[in-house]
Order: sequence, then C-alpha cells, then structure tokens
Amino acid sequence: MAVQPKQKDKTTVHGNSKSEAKPHLPLSGIRVIDVATFIAAPYAAGIMGEFGAEVLKVEHPFGGDPCRNFGTATERGDTLAWLSEARNKKSVTLDLRTPDGAATFKKLVSKSDVLCENFRPGTLEKWGLGWEVLSELNPGLVMLRISGYGQTGPYRDRPGFARIAHAVGGLAYLAGMPRETPVTPGSTTLADYLTGLYGVIGILLALRYKEKTGKGQYIDAALYESVFRLSDEMAPAYALYGTVRERTGPHNPIACPLGHFRTKDDKWVAFACTTNKLFEALAKAMDRPELASYGLYGRHQKRLEARHEVNDVVSAWCGSLTRDEVEKKCNETGAPYAPLANIADIFGNRQFHARRNLVAVDDPDVGETLVVPCSLPRLSETPGEINSLGPRLGQHTDEVLQDLLGMSPSEIKRLRDNRVV
Repeated sequence: MAVQPKQKDKTTVHGNSKSEAKPHLPLSGIRVIDVATFIAAPYAAGIMGEFGAEVLKVEHPFGGDPCRNFGTATERGDTLAWLSEARNKKSVTLDLRTPDGAATFKKLVSKSDVLCENFRPGTLEKWGLGWEVLSELNPGLVMLRISGYGQTGPYRDRPGFARIAHAVGGLAYLAGMPRETPVTPGSTTLADYLTGLYGVIGILLALRYKEKTGKGQYIDAALYESVFRLSDEMAPAYALYGTVRERTGPHNPIACPLGHFRTKDDKWVAFACTTNKLFEALAKAMDRPELASYGLYGRHQKRLEARHEVNDVVSAWCGSLTRDEVEKKCNETGAPYAPLANIADIFGNRQFHARRNLVAVDDPDVGETLVVPCSLPRLSETPGEINSLGPRLGQHTDEVLQDLLGMSPSEIKRLRDNRVV
C-alpha cells in the first residue's frame, strides 16, 4: 500500500504573484516566456521557475497547452501532468496568429530574458515572430528552440515526438528481448525531459555569455540528438569495428551479472557487478564465495565468457528467496543490488522520504493535496522551491498585461472581445 509523504514534506502555496518573488534564489530577476507545448521546452522553463525565475506561460486562449489534457484528469479539468509540470508558472493567453496577439507578444519579449519554444521549425517565422525579428527587438534575448530534428538539415520539417526521437537516436532499437519486437525504453516522454535538461544547460551558458557581452543567442536543440548523446561507445565501436549493438533483454554484454532477476515472491531485482570486487560481494551474499575464485568466475573476462552460466546461478538463487531476503543478504556484504521499484514502492522508500523527493503540495486553487517530484538539482544554499501548481488557463493574463505592459482595463477588454486573449 502506498505510504503518504511525511507531514514535514507538505508545502502550502498561494499562487505565484510578483509580490511573492524569491530574491534569494539564483535566477531571481530573470523573466522567462514559455510559449511551448507539452514537455520538452516547458520542462526547461519549469526548472528555471523552481530556482527563482518568473515564468510566463503563454497559451492559446481557447484550449491552451495540450498538456492540460495529457494524462489523468482532475476535478478542475486540467490533468495531473499539467499540475505537476506547469508548476511555478503564470498563465497568459494570447493568440499569436492575430496582429494584436503578435504585437502584444513582442512587447512581452522585449521585457524578458529568455524565450522557450518547441514549435515545428518555421512556425514562429510564419507568424512574424522568428529569431531575427525578436532578437532585433531584444538584442539580449536568449531563445531556446526545441524540435524533433533541429532547425537545420533535411529532416527539419518533419514532426518530432519523444517516441520518434527514441527511434531515430538509436535507443528504441536496443530496448527489449533479443530478436523480438523493440519496446518502449522507459517513459514514452524520456527524450522530452532529456532535451529539456540540455535546454536548461544551454540557457544558463547563454546567460553567462550575455553577462560578458550583453549579446543574446538562440539554442538549437533536437530531441533525437539528446537521445543519441547517451549512446556511450556505440559510435566509435561501429566506426572502428563495424559493431552493431543489438537488444540484449534484461542483461548486458559488457559486465556480468548486470541485469534483472525474478525473486521467489514474483518481484524483480537488479544487480550491477561491474568489477571483480563487486561480484565477490554478491558471491558472499549468495553464500557461494568460491564463485569469485580465480579458477571459476573471479575474473571479469571469465564471467563474460560464461555469462549464461553465471546468470543461471544468480537466477536460481534469487528464485529461492523473497525480494526482502535478497536485499537483506546483499546489504550485509555490500553487493550492488536494488529492487525494480514501482511507484507504490517509491512512496514507501525511506531514501525518497529522507531526501524529500516526494513533496505534498496544498494549493487552494486545486482544492486537494497533490504529491509531486521535488526540485532538482539539489543546491546546498539555494535549493529550488515549488510555489504553485499548474495554473488555470489565463489565470494571470490581466495581472501580466496590466502590471508588466501597462495596459488599461479597456485595452484588455478589447483584446478579450476580439478573442486575442
């Protein structure tokens, strides 16, 4: 049964107005416009918001970001994915395809530091809002541009999604059992999160350059490139020897045992014996120290040559014990072990609670407590904060247009009457 986070993990938030700015956080004073959809670029903007940046989520006035409908719906109508991933943002509605909407967007950009977008290449240019136009308005602008294949190349105009990136970048081909149908490599949105992280790195590097020169720049991030960058030695191995890595199932050919094993109670555990010493610790946990002898499997190369035998021995041992019994024995000898955890296991994990990885958030606007992942990375002096969950569509439109752009109520009413906001 899932265990609820401890009371000390609970945070009560009351919106995200400018009066609640966090001057002690490292990105305080930075304004970010998030005009993107779904996960990739919005994730980059969200991380910045957790560390003090003011993030303006610009959405179409009718429907908003499709992420609002992605996942499990709540009583408010927006999904759990939206409430978690759009945290710390202000929702401003604008139809960028209208002259008034584009003009208002330009005013927002002129007063901002960072713009995050992940439209298909050429979309913003079609609306008169491309890099050349916006950088002329704001020479210090840092613009994150995420797309499936990047802003250049023969595939630039193709639609891109995380699943497509997993395929093109070589990850999906490796996931699954040998000679069987490749499976989804973990989360279907893995490439989105990966590229969002690279996006944050790019933004911070560009802001550092701006500090030195006053000049902005854009970051061109492709989903497939983020996936391919995680391919360890596959590129040099193919270039030198023509090696094509194939699916290996739950095990890995570079070390042994390095894989997943079923326990007596029909659960799964992982081992990562990447050195002789680590295998020796596992052999002791199995009460079979002789397995790590020089004459049997004590040498790395010997284990690789006999990996099917070794895996069979480990498999039989795990199958004779419950997962808790395997864990107890491995912890006694320092064997590299971990359970394959589902979300219920994670909620009951003492490590997650000790490091406050699960944060229970009370938001009056949502009307219920939600548990969301904590802010990362973990800074010793200025850790990130969660100040609000994903906002209602257009929740901050009037506030931003009045306070930031100085628009009068009558001007805002005109935009609303014309369906611009």
